[in-house]
Amino acid sequence: MRRLAEGILIVCACAAAVAAQGAAKTTWDGVYTDAQARRGEAAYQKSCATCHAPDLSGVDGPSLTGPEFVKGWTDLTLDDLFERARTTMPAEAPGSLARDVYADIVTLILSKAGFPAGAADLPSDNAALKQIKFVAVKP
Repeated sequence: MRRLAEGILIVCACAAAVAAQGAAKTTWDGVYTDAQARRGEAAYQKSCATCHAPDLSGVDGPSLTGPEFVKGWTDLTLDDLFERARTTMPAEAPGSLARDVYADIVTLILSKAGFPAGAADLPSDNAALKQIKFVAVKP
């Protein structure tokens, strides 16, 4: 009887894990707000535009827009993009911005890539960002 109960618990845990995976969001699910993207624009112009150009097209740093950029992040998570920005940018002082500012800048990038805004701000915590997949082509 005990083994049966343990088996049922394992099956339930596996089912919950599969359900949670199915509930993951993508960049097409409105994972940021327009207001957050506007904050991202201001932060970007202050901290990023010198190297990445005011229009995100790249100067000394790579472009943060366009098909090649989007293709490069496809099938990764927003945590991957967030952490790349947080741990390497700005080039002269990586990690110097607040986590919410990095999240705001990521939303500007999403906005410029044509991903839709939604009703809630993009979070800045890694666990939540890992649940959002960067998907280039609208499903």
